Amino acid sequence: MTHSPQSGRPRARIPGPQQPPPPYPRIRAGLSKRCLGGGLALWALTAVIAYVTGKAALLPTLILLGSFLVPVVFVLWAYERHARDLGVSAILGCFLTGGALGLLGASVAESYLVRPSWGMFVCVGLAEEAVKLSALVFVLRRMPGIRGIRAGLVLGAAVGLGFAALESAGYALGAAVSTAGLDPRALIETELLRAVPATLGHGLWTAITGGVLLSARRPNGRFRLTAPVVSACLGAALLHALWDSTHGIAIWLAAYLAGTAVERRLFAAGYVPGPGPAEEHLFTVFSVGLLVLVALLGVAWVHSLARRCPSWRNTP
Repeated sequence: MTHSPQSGRPRARIPGPQQPPPPYPRIRAGLSKRCLGGGLALWALTAVIAYVTGKAALLPTLILLGSFLVPVVFVLWAYERHARDLGVSAILGCFLTGGALGLLGASVAESYLVRPSWGMFVCVGLAEEAVKLSALVFVLRRMPGIRGIRAGLVLGAAVGLGFAALESAGYALGAAVSTAGLDPRALIETELLRAVPATLGHGLWTAITGGVLLSARRPNGRFRLTAPVVSACLGAALLHALWDSTHGIAIWLAAYLAGTAVERRLFAAGYVPGPGPAEEHLFTVFSVGLLVLVALLGVAWVHSLARRCPSWRNTP
């Protein structure tokens, strides 16, 4: 309230223009780190209590925490660093809807199209990468303003991370339930083995295809199936196939160096035997080394795409 200089009576202040709301929700720095630390503590506590008590009621909590923690942390980190201007609805839609649609489509495609054979892993890679890319297109079909390499890398990774989280939850549930009853130990081992590798793989592969796809998107929002898009999808499927076949390749290499025989008929039928006693150490070295190599190839490809985007380092 102010006073009029003539009458001395209070005069109402005329409100000035209000500040517009921020274009994106403000998230405190370091939220992804705090989420990772708190989530790991909760998962470890739940795992210990479930293992000691054998309570079946804790298994859903253990499955959800173990399967979604790392993917959610990656999505939060990407949003904090590179995707605030894209909007929460876009990144959440890609993570939840895109991941669910990708998993459903991949399950149907693999059930009817994939058969045990030499090329089984290639067929799986092609089916899953094509379906995940289709899920990204479906989620973004009514968001014509979202295009460019940076948006494609982030939102493509979100679809892949949602896919990985749901897929890991399914594998964990399958490991927990057996003919002998509930097995919390097998569940915990499965989540530990899949937490980072599955997240890294699916996130990288769909980020590659998403980045190339949205870089070719027209200003009116229409998607284009260009030669680079097809090449990126085929390349991501090849990386996916190499990732899935590392177990078999490691078996072959270990058996060759150890001088032991390998059942070729099993490989030809799509069944990969386990390593023998003389091959265990070599198998471990080769399998881990091949996974790291495939992951580095994916990281290098994503990095090369990011370098083509001038706004990548200047995102809010």
